Amino acid sequence: MILKLSFIRFLQYSLKKMKIILILLNIAWFSSFALAEDKEWKSLYNGRDLSGWQTTGNWLPQKDGSLLIKPRKGEKGWQRYDAYLWSKKKYKDFVLHVEYKYPPAGNSGIFFRVGDLSNPVQTGIEAQVLDSTKKKGKVGPHDHGGIIRTVGATKNMSKKPGEWNVMIVTCKGHHLQVRLNDVNIIDIQLDKTPMKDRPLEGFIGLQDHGEPNDLHFKNIKIKEL
Repeated sequence: MILKLSFIRFLQYSLKKMKIILILLNIAWFSSFALAEDKEWKSLYNGRDLSGWQTTGNWLPQKDGSLLIKPRKGEKGWQRYDAYLWSKKKYKDFVLHVEYKYPPAGNSGIFFRVGDLSNPVQTGIEAQVLDSTKKKGKVGPHDHGGIIRTVGATKNMSKKPGEWNVMIVTCKGHHLQVRLNDVNIIDIQLDKTPMKDRPLEGFIGLQDHGEPNDLHFKNIKIKEL
């Protein structure tokens, strides 16, 4: 009887030990997986300065690690392309992650695959950033999340002014997907749209839309495919 009890206790102890080992192995596996995922992403904004970017605009790093576009006095309109924030590197197939918040009626845009920085509207693609919270009914190409001159979002997912939005743009060949605040809002083949002749590789940019559009951006990162 004593031997039987000792054996049962030994089994119970062994099972507990096995459970602990399995838990530790799972933690190690998930940690290594998360680390591998992080290594695939490359931060485009370091939270301190504009390394890796080019612009003549008033893009100001903030103490909280975000980036503020604050057009200077008298800087109005969106056709000041050199004031946009442009990547120094060109990108082809990628997943681009950008977080941002706008003031009431705030306007900006996320450009990608821009071939000519002096003419981004005609040589690139823009995903609209706009306070569309008061928009009623169907949203169009020029509303938040829409691809300018191409297609509107399937749903208005705009956050209120002052709240952070998360946009994820995925480009692979002619396939374009946009996800806004955890909802897929765009899924198109560019070669079947007015953007069919746009470059499949180019610069990434954030738009300075001029006064009074002060917007904050953060967590700007990219995963090349």
